[in-house]
Amino acid sequence: MKLLLRNLLVTAALLSAPSIAAAETTVRVTLQLPETHSLGQNWNRFKDIVEEKSNGELKLQLFPSAQLYKDNQVPEAVGSGAIEAGSAFLGRFAGSVPAVDVVSLPFFFKDEAALRVAIATGSSMRTLLDDAILEETGARVLWWQAFGRNVYLSKSTALQVPDDVRGKKVRTYGKVQGWTVEALGGAATLMSGSKQFLAYQQGAVDIGMTGVSAVNSRKLYEVMDSMTLTFDSVIEFVAVINNDFFESLSAENQRILVEAAATVESELRDKIYAQEAADVEELRSKMTVVDLTTSERDKWQDATSSVIDRFMSEVGPTGEAVVKAGLAEGGQ
Repeated sequence: MKLLLRNLLVTAALLSAPSIAAAETTVRVTLQLPETHSLGQNWNRFKDIVEEKSNGELKLQLFPSAQLYKDNQVPEAVGSGAIEAGSAFLGRFAGSVPAVDVVSLPFFFKDEAALRVAIATGSSMRTLLDDAILEETGARVLWWQAFGRNVYLSKSTALQVPDDVRGKKVRTYGKVQGWTVEALGGAATLMSGSKQFLAYQQGAVDIGMTGVSAVNSRKLYEVMDSMTLTFDSVIEFVAVINNDFFESLSAENQRILVEAAATVESELRDKIYAQEAADVEELRSKMTVVDLTTSERDKWQDATSSVIDRFMSEVGPTGEAVVKAGLAEGGQ
């Protein structure tokens, strides 16, 4: 009887082992920036919430600094299921969903409050874009990661009016930003963020487009002496998860992920814009910072207004739909 009882216990243990292993699910996450960066900290906050709320049933494993995939590889990697989740610059999805570049339209959002309304979870514009990304790539958007707003950098001469860009070579980081430069009469040069410092130092371009945080973190103030706060477009990343993987989770774990995403999205946006304001104040002691008057801003907006029409024409019905949704919810 003792032997039989022991065998039964061993058998029960063996049968229960797979279920115990299956109870813990690992979500691998590919990140483009270090965990110390605000976007990396954002994922760590998400990780803490999810692991606590799921009682350890869901475990997140972060791979920062593009260890596994480069930024332009993330949409395919996550969509195909090669990795469960990750973050990428929103513009990286433009190949499959050109309409995502609506956030790059110059002066489309009249202010930060309007931006928050237009891209909030559940807004018409956000829903159109998130649904299109899911349909075209197989990646489900968990949340948008704010990165900041666009500014212009120059050397020797501060940019005050649109004509100051005419005839100049300008570093850009996306198609729509290139259209904006063309509308201003400049020549667009697409260039990765990491190449900016050397390009400005060597005079490969005359003007730069970037985010305020990059001016500080990349020490671009050492090679460009003026920054014009156009704040004409926004730079957004998205946190995505493979949809098949998401749907394989229990309804409870899906709810945990969605609610945690909403929490960290709001926290990051608040943090980014507060940090952006602090960076601007810090940079005033290192370079000339140009604050546009309402009249000057209107001139920049008028000079680039054709970009919205070009966007709707080239992107097609979806582009027109997101523009209309954005205008209704917070655009100019």
